[in-house]
Amino acid sequence: MKLNEIRDNDGARRGKKRLGRGIGSGLGKTSGRGVKGQKARTGVSINGFEGGQMPLHRRLPKRGFKNPFRVEMQIVNVGAIQNAIDHGRLAVDAPIDGAVLEAAGLVREGAAPIRLLAKGSLTAKLTIIVQDASDAAKAAVEQAGGTVTLPAAE
Repeated sequence: MKLNEIRDNDGARRGKKRLGRGIGSGLGKTSGRGVKGQKARTGVSINGFEGGQMPLHRRLPKRGFKNPFRVEMQIVNVGAIQNAIDHGRLAVDAPIDGAVLEAAGLVREGAAPIRLLAKGSLTAKLTIIVQDASDAAKAAVEQAGGTVTLPAAE
């Protein structure tokens, strides 16, 4: 076998349709696009058009409200912090802030501010520095002998 003898297997490549080459081909005149008009032209996209009937997306009622001032926060529960301490991913003696939580895998890298919530229990005495915390989470940390530090209110 030589390089100039290499060929595709029979039927490996389908030939292109020859459109508009007479009625005998079955794809003459309108080339399989039906009759003339908007849909016979290229670049047509009529998504959602229902032939003049009111489209579904306009028949259904509008619902909801998107608050433009909402602040997305990453949630960390005190139980998750205690679990990370138990498994050796967090140290008890150092203050716990966003970088430490990120290194332990409890929050995503440099994303949204962190909010501490009270799900679970905490036994270790910790100093936690976060952007926000629920009252129950503060109480849980203080009951274990630790402190929660929040940024000064602006």
